[in-house]
Amino acid sequence: MKLFYKSGACSLSPHIVLRESGLDFTLSQVNLQEKSTESGEDFWSINPAGQVPALLLDNDTLLTEGAVIVQYIADQVPDRQLLPPVGTLSRYQALSWLNFIATELHKGFTPLFSSETPEAYKSACIAKLLKKMGLVNNALSDKPWLMGQRFSVADAYLFTVLNWGYALSLDMSQFEHINAFMERMRARPAVMAALKAEGLK
Repeated sequence: MKLFYKSGACSLSPHIVLRESGLDFTLSQVNLQEKSTESGEDFWSINPAGQVPALLLDNDTLLTEGAVIVQYIADQVPDRQLLPPVGTLSRYQALSWLNFIATELHKGFTPLFSSETPEAYKSACIAKLLKKMGLVNNALSDKPWLMGQRFSVADAYLFTVLNWGYALSLDMSQFEHINAFMERMRARPAVMAALKAEGLK
């Protein structure tokens, strides 16, 4: 498998999950401005949407959308228990977290990365994000991971998106349980390896 990524972008989530899975994979960094890969390929020809992450499978099928890619990876290695089994209530709770992170947090950050976004709108976006982070902080108040005592792919996605809050100097100091969660994540060997590979540590 080959993961197309941009350093520190949302593609960090499937990158972490790939390392947690123990599966063989390669990396290809993408210049999203030029839509080219590090080997000079036209990224539009690989992913017509022009976005990362994109996972090219061994049979040349391309998977896109990070929340879907991490589910696919988890299901290839059920023994790693990166997601609860299909059909269990816990599975749907984990998928609920993936969707919350994608729609409420990930998309909430998008306007903050654009120079064209008016400052007043950025302030409103930040206020909404901090409120939603408060929900996450409360959810982590009595357990180490979103799903309880076991790490899941939802944690990898959460870590990736919350990292942007620190990068943008949002007031993360108010979130005691999030901060502890981030430290637990950074201590995981797979996370350390992914960060190092992307030049983030």
